[in-house]
Amino acid sequence: MNKIQDIAFNYINSKKQEMITLWEQLVNMESGTMNKENVDKVALFLKNFAESMGAKAKITEFSQAGNALVVEIGEPTNKPHVCFVGHYDTVFPYGTVAKRPFKIENGKAYGPGVLDMKAGIVIQLYVAKALMEAGYNLRQIKIILAGDEESGHHNSEMPKVFEKQCQGAIAAINFETGDVSNALVIGRKGTAAYNFFVKGIAVHAGRDPEKGASAILEIAHKIIDIQELNDYKSGITYNVGKIKGGVTRNAVPDEAEIEIDIRVMDETQFDEVENKISKIAAKTYVKGTTTKYIRTIGIAPMKLIKENERLFELVSRVSEKLGFAKPHSIISGGGSDSAYSTKVGVPTIDQMGVKGEWNHSDREYAVVDTLFERAKLAIACVLELENF
Repeated sequence: MNKIQDIAFNYINSKKQEMITLWEQLVNMESGTMNKENVDKVALFLKNFAESMGAKAKITEFSQAGNALVVEIGEPTNKPHVCFVGHYDTVFPYGTVAKRPFKIENGKAYGPGVLDMKAGIVIQLYVAKALMEAGYNLRQIKIILAGDEESGHHNSEMPKVFEKQCQGAIAAINFETGDVSNALVIGRKGTAAYNFFVKGIAVHAGRDPEKGASAILEIAHKIIDIQELNDYKSGITYNVGKIKGGVTRNAVPDEAEIEIDIRVMDETQFDEVENKISKIAAKTYVKGTTTKYIRTIGIAPMKLIKENERLFELVSRVSEKLGFAKPHSIISGGGSDSAYSTKVGVPTIDQMGVKGEWNHSDREYAVVDTLFERAKLAIACVLELENF
């Protein structure tokens, strides 16, 4: 094993510029989650890249969401396979790349998706390449990449793809955005999103105000009700993050809308959320208004199973042995596709990607050297799975 690790590490050391070049190519490819055409171009690019390194790659097509990609490195063996998990869509609208393309300054890389999570894809591919170069053949490695993670898979069957591909694996490593504090994720909250639509009666605010029914006033009452549902002890949180309504200041508004983000610790809590949300929607404060709501997107929680903690201990032990900083484990409020590997009982460690901060913003950056550090850590962890 030491010989395989040495060869693989040397491979990473010799391919640093190649890794950065691929990173730059991926960041400079538009892949906003709502732009299927561009997301699918990234999927095809990665399929061709994987095949060029001798792997098998297959695209799963979705009609209303970015396509998915599954890459198989090596043939199945008599041992359970290893899964690398991630996504190549980003939150950024078309045109962002032209405004802020990939760049490196003072050891940090910048650009849309540079941290979340195109660096993670580079790590996955070069870990596989390095292990192939070293002759590793004990376990098949599967790379499972989504094209619609940022939109919660609400228009695809991607969760089923993850569950099917991860079933029976010895472990899954999600290369989501790493943290500068060296935290690794062993559990995550699940997410849900709701939209409220209030219809009122529009009238002139000066001539006939008493004949109107303000949709904005009605939704203001509902915002307070929703925010008061926050239950930090149980881990269920509610946030009204967006509001719009009205046309002009001198008209009683007949329309208003809010978007609500909800986080839960356990999948069973979604029923409780639905019950409370529906009651708030049904209640009327302003006579003449009506409210409709829809649940739009959501990712299941990444369950905190005991095997996740065991896998974290393995990663922590390996990290220290390599002379890297000792990681600490956390439960994150952000959702990810690790939900689906843990759902089928696969030990999963998350946030193994390049370290950085401020993902989903124009301040997003990644620490370049950690691209290579995390690749070596992942290589060593795959080899250490023989003792898991």
